[in-house]
Amino acid sequence: MLTQRQLFLKHNAQTSTTPLLLEFVKAKGVHIYDVEGKEYIDLIAGIGVSNVGHCHPNVVAAVQKQAETYMHLMVYGEFVQSPQVNFATALASVLPSNLNSTYFVNSGAEAVEGAMKLAKRYTGRKGFIACRNAYHGSTQGAESLMESDFYSAGYGPFLPHVNFINHNDIADLNKITTETAAVFIEPVQGEAGIRVADQNYMEALRAKCTETGTLLVFDEIQSGFGRTGKMFAFEHYDVVPDILLLAKGIGGGMPIGAFISSLEIMSVLSYNPILGHMTTFGGHPVCCAAGLATLNTLLDENIVADVEAKGELFKQLLQHPAITEIRGKGLMLAVGFDSFETNKAIIDACIEDGIISDWFLHCSDAMRIAPPLTITEEEIKKACAIITKNIDKIIKTAD
Repeated sequence: MLTQRQLFLKHNAQTSTTPLLLEFVKAKGVHIYDVEGKEYIDLIAGIGVSNVGHCHPNVVAAVQKQAETYMHLMVYGEFVQSPQVNFATALASVLPSNLNSTYFVNSGAEAVEGAMKLAKRYTGRKGFIACRNAYHGSTQGAESLMESDFYSAGYGPFLPHVNFINHNDIADLNKITTETAAVFIEPVQGEAGIRVADQNYMEALRAKCTETGTLLVFDEIQSGFGRTGKMFAFEHYDVVPDILLLAKGIGGGMPIGAFISSLEIMSVLSYNPILGHMTTFGGHPVCCAAGLATLNTLLDENIVADVEAKGELFKQLLQHPAITEIRGKGLMLAVGFDSFETNKAIIDACIEDGIISDWFLHCSDAMRIAPPLTITEEEIKKACAIITKNIDKIIKTAD
């Protein structure tokens, strides 16, 4: 009889030739458990997904209640379904007044695709600008916004009329013109290794987009829902986008994404032609119920208020000569080392020792620290002790 690992390799499509092959059977809070009962501290939250922790009881209860009430009824946008209405209304209540119309989809990449279509339709323009070393998804349109030849090799051709700028480079903003439909940017770049935008840059970016009539799109698929110490990363800058992209952490572990704009901008998808954007499962009632429970949990339990202090505690405790730099905001951190080889060895050793982490697509020499926002001070201390112990072990071995 084949094991689960053997069946996984035989029947599940693979994303690399060397999957970790860790087999987990349970998750709760910041911990996940393997088939032998071993406990791991999850320092990446499923890559920014489980912001309120794994299987938060509020989210589980909302999922169970909605699943018993109704699940899929109709393609998105035709029926009035309370889970969609209630979640969209709640999002509007915590966002600036111009971000009051939400289109729910299934993932971050779909949110990017929808926003690209929306920007073209509203502006009548074809051009896009994105940042080098960004990551916006792996669908064809979203991947067109990623310059990296390594990850896109063999999958082109991609969309034309896409230009690239350097994140945080004010001089590069001159590439934004009246031919540009939208600029897609992460206020905090995720897969570039947690690169935080400067205040002056964000203000100049907003001014340039306003001057040229270009829509400013903030990709907060990783940074949204409290990850940086504010509900949304753009709140650190007092700079508001025309379109906001959310996914990952907004569903409490359920698959959901969204692109959000004003009623005026969003309305163009509804006429000439109608059905300008369609999705069967977008706004799935169970996922929207989970999303509302997640948002309410963040607010009711005041979880975001402690995120910046928790991030500072990681920075204080992760002190070692081998660490070259710690970048980031809140619980969206990158711990730098001298090479990928050093970083990978430390990560592997930490996994053996019950700590789950990884590196970044465009920054392989840095370790990702992005745990559930509910992680406690004691759990942070335990995780940092394990990490520093394994840094010592790997560095001494190398010497």
